[in-house]
Amino acid sequence: MADTLIAANGIEVVYGARRRTGRGAVGGMKVLHGVDIYIDRHETVGIVGESGSGKSTLGRALLRLTDVAAGSIAFEGRNITHLPDSQMVPLRRRMQMIFQDPMSSLNPRRSIRQILTEPLLFHRVATDKADAERRVRRFFERVALPLSCLDRAPHELSGGQRQRVGIARAALLEPDFVLADEIVSGLDVSTQAQTLNLLKDLSREMGLAMAFISHDLSVIRSVCDRVYVMRHGVIVEHGRCDDVFAHPKDPYTQLLIDAIPLPRIDAGWLNRGRLEEISEGSLTI
Repeated sequence: MADTLIAANGIEVVYGARRRTGRGAVGGMKVLHGVDIYIDRHETVGIVGESGSGKSTLGRALLRLTDVAAGSIAFEGRNITHLPDSQMVPLRRRMQMIFQDPMSSLNPRRSIRQILTEPLLFHRVATDKADAERRVRRFFERVALPLSCLDRAPHELSGGQRQRVGIARAALLEPDFVLADEIVSGLDVSTQAQTLNLLKDLSREMGLAMAFISHDLSVIRSVCDRVYVMRHGVIVEHGRCDDVFAHPKDPYTQLLIDAIPLPRIDAGWLNRGRLEEISEGSLTI
């Protein structure tokens, strides 16, 4: 399809497999069992399931961060399943990831300025250091981070600030596709809402395609156009979010929907004037 950016067919991932000459991989634990998924340009797709369902493994496979034992992955119609690292380098800028734990993905020995400017120079998005500095400063305003954070180390920032740095690092490279893996699971309710709204705005403004991985269906519903429901390494249901939530076909999907807690708003938030920060559908308790 002309609008399809990423398409994976029959994806299998096996952890701990041993390879034998002429006999392929043997042993190990199969984590993905013939998964099919596609992501169109400019759309946000949710991948949801309980812990151990294989959703994060699938996301990493789409980015070629995890090797696949079988199946194929195409980016803009080009088969990238077994491209060597040297040929993947130009695609790395166009396929970015925002990690669940920004602290583990941000170099503790680098300042935030270095963390953000070095990829711009490596991928030649910026022409020189001055151009990289201008781009970072301009984007800092977009993600509502104070410029004083630029000279700090990651551990000197709050969890919400670190996650915004992770978002900025990915978006600054002007990618076509962004994978967000459980990026709000460790944040408080108000910071979750602000982060989700920021992602939705950036996706719309930059025309990004995005895969949003979460165990929380209410988060998926608030940001995604379509959703894939995973269990035990297979897709048990997929479709447009409105359709899946209104008419789930698989019993497992119904269980996940039934487990969504009703939102509760602390009365103190009203007194502090914070209610407007939470958009409908993005509150999870």
